[in-house]
Amino acid sequence: MSYINESVIYNIYPLGFCGAPYENDGVLTYRLDKIYDCIDHFKRMSVNAIVFNPVFESSRHGYDTIDYRRIDCRLGDNESFKRICATLHENGIRVLLDGVFNHVGRDFFAFKDVQEKKWDSPYCSWFHNLNFNGSSPYGDPFWYEGWAGYYDLVKLNLRNPDVVSYLLDNVCFWIDEFDIDGLRIDVADCVDLDFLRRLKSVCRDKKSDFWIYGEVTHGDYNRWANPETLDSVTNYECYKGIYSGHNDHNYFEIAHSLQRQFQNGGIYQNIYTYNFVDNHDVNRVASMLRNRNHLYNVYSVLYTMPGVPSIYYGSEFGIEGKRTRESDRALRPCLDLPNVPGADHRLFGHICRLGKVRLALEALKYGKFENVNIMNEKLVYKRWTDNQTVFVMFNLTDREERVGFDARCNAKLTDVLNDNVVFDCNGWTEIPVPPYSSRILVVNDGSFRLDLSGDFESRPVEKPQPDHEPAVGDRYRHFKGNEYIVRGFATHTETEEKLVLYSSEDKPGQLWARPIKMFTETIWRDGAQLKRFSLIKD
Repeated sequence: MSYINESVIYNIYPLGFCGAPYENDGVLTYRLDKIYDCIDHFKRMSVNAIVFNPVFESSRHGYDTIDYRRIDCRLGDNESFKRICATLHENGIRVLLDGVFNHVGRDFFAFKDVQEKKWDSPYCSWFHNLNFNGSSPYGDPFWYEGWAGYYDLVKLNLRNPDVVSYLLDNVCFWIDEFDIDGLRIDVADCVDLDFLRRLKSVCRDKKSDFWIYGEVTHGDYNRWANPETLDSVTNYECYKGIYSGHNDHNYFEIAHSLQRQFQNGGIYQNIYTYNFVDNHDVNRVASMLRNRNHLYNVYSVLYTMPGVPSIYYGSEFGIEGKRTRESDRALRPCLDLPNVPGADHRLFGHICRLGKVRLALEALKYGKFENVNIMNEKLVYKRWTDNQTVFVMFNLTDREERVGFDARCNAKLTDVLNDNVVFDCNGWTEIPVPPYSSRILVVNDGSFRLDLSGDFESRPVEKPQPDHEPAVGDRYRHFKGNEYIVRGFATHTETEEKLVLYSSEDKPGQLWARPIKMFTETIWRDGAQLKRFSLIKD
């Protein structure tokens, strides 16, 4: 079994999470270093794997790649990201990157070479359907294929051996340099299957437990996820069924999908699907639900169904966001996780407890699936292995309901999600379920207990005004120990955000830039509050 069975995934869209300017401004800024402040938050959620959406140099949103071997300067540089990966690994958190192999941006070196040399460029064959029988929508004297009609995303020719070698060499570079543990394959349903086979073989030769999943929005998942190609795919069928079943008060919808996929004879029994309820491409689940009280059961389904659960950053606090024609920023916001406005701390606590339950129960990580009792507003299903049986119950009504099911055993049922309450079971059993809630019942002899004690509350950080406004010549010590001198200030051309320019004393010509709010802020580190940069007083 892969490490993924033992995982809870957190998904971050870095350019949005860090508040990077939409257009690449070329200014090296270590925005992604804010991830250090989030490690305690991840641990409270039992997160042990992070999927980073694109981190490599791009023109705008990350999926229009310029350079596969350079971290986007809006996030940091290769050395800073290497330290981030090492620190996450030290804290038991694996790192997965977004592999954008279907297309590149118009600023990609090979495409620029075609623009300059036209038919004399050795890279003409690198791009799908590139020909000189017409012009592109951007006015190039040649035609090429853009992904899904977006001509700022130039489709690569993955049948070209040079392109394949180039991309696979880059993946090996990521593994060697950053020690990554897996990949998300962007628009995997558009990517050549032979390329995916080569990719899997190369990655497994580098790391035997390397895990690769693909973004697949429709079709038969077995086409992409099988022993030769990918390990898993995004489970869009259940994504839709989870929120829609709650909105329509119709648990038959999600129960049908789960049975179709995972029950005995199900079509995806051999795929450990990547499960989610929102991501950077779709509306936040809190905006999709007609009744926010259903958020709790939505996440209970996510954590107890077959496959690995993934939380999209900020959704653990129930934040809302809808995709608009003008901008995707509502789905990809800049967030200071300890200080999310309007955070639903009760939901956060619920998700923290679900994380501990999932990682503690063999049946949820490895077990088979069976629907036990399906009603419009109530649902019971079973997860089991040879060593453990768990029943999961749901009530989406606004009142307590007694939910019955045939447990086919004479034993005790311990609700590990709700204070280890024990129920007697003798075949057919009826158990009260509070409104808008779920129970996770472990079959046992009455002695089973699960300790869910812990710090499940997010920690709001008070941000007082700095006691000293930075000035040119001031000396500061970063919380990691390095000392710097303030050299000046700048204003971001796009956002008009004020930036502090600083350098170390021994390298005065190597300037760093950081937003003044970030430079002067108070952070959490190892359970304590401290300044990110502390003034060194004479």
